Amino acid sequence: MSEVTLKQIVEGLLMASEKPLRVEDLYKIVIADDNSFEINKLQEIINEIVNDYNGHGIELKEVASGWRFQVKPDLSQWINKLYEERPPRYSRALLETLVLIAYRQPVTRAEIENVRGVTVSTNIMKTLIEHEWVRVIGYKEVPGRPAIFATTRKFLDHFNFKSLDELPPLMEFTETVLADIKPETESELALASETPLEVDESPMMPEENIEKADVDDSELELM
Repeated sequence: MSEVTLKQIVEGLLMASEKPLRVEDLYKIVIADDNSFEINKLQEIINEIVNDYNGHGIELKEVASGWRFQVKPDLSQWINKLYEERPPRYSRALLETLVLIAYRQPVTRAEIENVRGVTVSTNIMKTLIEHEWVRVIGYKEVPGRPAIFATTRKFLDHFNFKSLDELPPLMEFTETVLADIKPETESELALASETPLEVDESPMMPEENIEKADVDDSELELM
């Protein structure tokens, strides 16, 4: 297998895949035909493909779940015109809750409510969990044993991050997320624009106060 052919195979696999592929995933496919191939060489080829797409409208990007081809973010306003159905938009309450979980995880629902100053509805938490942006990672060792929430690998993929270390400054991320606010009423939108979200980014609780739920180790590595 020549290097040029291998590069084409890797590019084709990444282009055809419906989900991000890790280097290890690609390696398993490649060594099926050539078991002498070294995984380090595969990463070099990926880096070459990344460089090949400099200046193009698409890019090869590494997110939490692996590598994927995607349209460059600054082209989204034109790409959105291709679709008749607008992407789903969410309420300010849901998006503020997501931001709080992202920056203060691990965190309980009561702690989120304490910061926001209002009740977080069951539907909000259900929606975040159904989207697989948030999951229960354990239960706090206090009376009632409330669930403890954290973001997921899918959350990172959706917002184009490889890990939580890549989260931008809070206000920058808040502005990005709140751009998806559902326009419910003019008065609500006016209030949204005038009321900044203020969040202490320090974690809510020490590790020893958490009873772990049955969580995939790969998810815990992201925390």
